[in-house]
Amino acid sequence: MTKVTRVDLQKKKDAGERCVVVTAYDYGMTRLVDEAGVDAILVGDSLGMVVQGHDSTLKVTLDHMIYHTQCVQRAAPRAQVIADLPFGTFQQGPELALSSAVRLVQEGGAEGVKIEGHRLPALEAIAQADIPVWGHLGLTPQSIHAFGGFRVQGKNEGDAVRLVEDAKRVEDAGASLLVLECIPWDVARAITEALHIPTIGIGAGPHCDGQVLVIYDMLGFGHDFVPKFVRRYAETGDSIVDAVKSYAQEVRDGSFPTYDESYGESAAKMESAEEH
Repeated sequence: MTKVTRVDLQKKKDAGERCVVVTAYDYGMTRLVDEAGVDAILVGDSLGMVVQGHDSTLKVTLDHMIYHTQCVQRAAPRAQVIADLPFGTFQQGPELALSSAVRLVQEGGAEGVKIEGHRLPALEAIAQADIPVWGHLGLTPQSIHAFGGFRVQGKNEGDAVRLVEDAKRVEDAGASLLVLECIPWDVARAITEALHIPTIGIGAGPHCDGQVLVIYDMLGFGHDFVPKFVRRYAETGDSIVDAVKSYAQEVRDGSFPTYDESYGESAAKMESAEEH
């Protein structure tokens, strides 16, 4: 099975083909996602919210990211595996950013990392170490306190111009791909047309070179807030609740496990064998 690489994603952009990315965090889900044929799997620090139950991504540590990247990497023989650099691992400068990226690759098994914002020296240091690095502009969740909440970015003309210029700088610093989150469609289109590297949108409209969704959102896990841009392709959460309710009812009324006379005979034979 051929592994998807940075080069393959670039070839897709050059050929006008869309890239498919999903955010996942564990072995079991990743195995299914990889089998479905996605191009890349992002181990997002969004795990702080959808796995750990926090109200932001800020409490996720590098050790958390390494652990979850290990789980995903073992289940993804085909898709490229990219891991988020969590809050606090790159804001303090390029040296810490590079050492954090090295740990994600060396210990976690990541095939690349993602860094939020226009942290150009950090991004450049990682790229110069031959580690594929994705940029991330627009709504960057690690900056939630600076933004004053989860808000669409680039809505006025000045901010839109700055986003396009920031995107060019991120590419020049060595990014191999750029995630655009929660920005107006026309701004995402302008960025996509201005860059040589692929853009991946999440709440950024249809004009990007590909799309990414959190697997729990698209499969309908839970009943928490879901962003407007998410399309739910299944209501798996409801199916799980119904299944567990059925199991609970059968345990309580005694219909599970089903009585099987041969079970008693098998157990007796096992006990006899152990005695001898």
